[in-house]
Amino acid sequence: MTTVFDFTVKLPDGTDKSLREYEGRPLLIVNTASKCGFTPQFNGLQELYEKYHDQGLEVLGFPCSQFNNQEFENIEETTQFCQLNYGVTFPMFAKVDVNGDNADPLFQFLKDEKKGVLSKNIKWNFTKFLVDRSGNVVERFAPTTEPKKIEPEIEKVL
Repeated sequence: MTTVFDFTVKLPDGTDKSLREYEGRPLLIVNTASKCGFTPQFNGLQELYEKYHDQGLEVLGFPCSQFNNQEFENIEETTQFCQLNYGVTFPMFAKVDVNGDNADPLFQFLKDEKKGVLSKNIKWNFTKFLVDRSGNVVERFAPTTEPKKIEPEIEKVL
């Protein structure tokens, strides 16, 4: 059976990182954007990371420019923006597509495991997927769901 931990993703510098390195830890995987109305959610994501990281939670941010081109072209600008403006210390990865023919395999898997209300496609930036310690996708949250509202679900997988 395939789990999230079977995937390899790209770091901002283009090198591969196996999600197997997070095996045994719950994950909150988010497609992010630096120039979006939901961008202030970085604050809430960082708060969750700080509050629950010692209990195992990892928040993984994947910049995406598929929704009105709301991400910087240069990944270094993205990571600097997140660190300087929101104090982001959780891992950020290379920019990905989450829908379409070039969708990152991880996001294709996440969407297959947890469809949205109307379809499996991701509708906008800051869609969040909660993954348990075994690598199973247990919940999907809409972009409008504030990170703080996810806390009860996070506590269940801790």
